[in-house]
Amino acid sequence: MIRVAMLSYWHVHAWDYTKQVQGNSQTEVVAVWDEIPARGQENAEKLGVPFVADLDELLAREDVDAVVVDTPTNIHRDVMIKAARAGKHIFTEKVIAPTLQEVNEIMAAIREAGVKFTVSLPRLNDAYTLAAQQVIEQGLLGELTQARARLSHNGAIAGWLPDHFFSLEQCGGGALIDLGCHPMYLTRLFLGVPQSVSTTFGYVSGKEVEDNAVSILRYENGAIGIVEAGFVNSHSPFCIEIHGTEGTLLYGLPDEIVRVRSNKLKADEWVAIEMPKNRISAFDQWVDHILNDTTADENIELAIDLTKLMEASNLSEKEQREIRLSDLKA
Repeated sequence: MIRVAMLSYWHVHAWDYTKQVQGNSQTEVVAVWDEIPARGQENAEKLGVPFVADLDELLAREDVDAVVVDTPTNIHRDVMIKAARAGKHIFTEKVIAPTLQEVNEIMAAIREAGVKFTVSLPRLNDAYTLAAQQVIEQGLLGELTQARARLSHNGAIAGWLPDHFFSLEQCGGGALIDLGCHPMYLTRLFLGVPQSVSTTFGYVSGKEVEDNAVSILRYENGAIGIVEAGFVNSHSPFCIEIHGTEGTLLYGLPDEIVRVRSNKLKADEWVAIEMPKNRISAFDQWVDHILNDTTADENIELAIDLTKLMEASNLSEKEQREIRLSDLKA
């Protein structure tokens, strides 16, 4: 049995991960730490496990094998480096950290400690993503020329998103670094790593962070990626478009069906693509890596690239210019 400590209930998905720990036959929650002690104590009592106010004390416990990190993004580096050096396996909410420099420090500690590390990038495992990858691999779209992905909700105007999700200090940004992570890593998955990024933020609700965002990813071969996210839209469907020289794939516009129109199929028809089953969750993959002594290579690579793209996007908006990924400080 892998004994897991929950590190913070700051993130809105912290209880979702708690339930994943409880739902896996190989894992159990054994302790809680939180940067806000009252919140940590409350959740520990709900779980019937100890609350440990001192992080170093918790990480020194021999009855803790692994941790789930749901702290504010701005303390990810410190928390995860401490966890790695204590020999604890790490599952974390995205992003790994706000900057590439911090990510590299975390990854160095993880490699040195030899612990297993996985990042929650859940849409990599969903059926529509797997179906889109199959369509691309089959060449039905030809050479890819554009990918667009959008994810948005009304959290900034409907009052259900926690106030701390609008803290620039804690989050490192707003709609893009939160919701925008998903369309960003999907666009990266489909098109690869871009040469540069240009980003525009909107501030519809007057929050400290952006609640409306678009990032444009530019590729050396002329392809373009479009990443859209927002906190101010009530009925905006999650959607994916992938275009190429031979065809187009659509998903979520608005129904949850993958459709393809291709010169290599019936060129005058949209064809519904049969979707495979979802892969197991990122959390369950992490557990398998711990048990089987394997590494989450693709997950980690995409997660590192995600931070690069987010850092470049934030710099682009701040400096009002296109940012080349090669210029980021490592």
